[in-house]
Amino acid sequence: MISKELTIRNESGFHIRPAQLFTEKAASFQSTVKVEYINEPNNVIIDGKSILGLMTLGLEKGSVITLITDGPDEQAAMDALTELVDSGFGEA
Repeated sequence: MISKELTIRNESGFHIRPAQLFTEKAASFQSTVKVEYINEPNNVIIDGKSILGLMTLGLEKGSVITLITDGPDEQAAMDALTELVDSGFGEA
């Protein structure tokens, strides 16, 4: 299992399009993908392959999440999802 903190960079935050891109990418890996979001006083961990779960987090630009991958291709999943988040989901 590996984990990494990531910052949501795109102006619109984690709306439906980024959530869809994220879940599609996450689903392409065998490893489990979890997203942890600490929003005091709550600490929420959701399935990163669930678009509904991601949408309920209400992530805005600047939100910090912890991405957790675990399984046979955990490093590849971490690398691909990190690149997606760091790119701002391709939004200008």
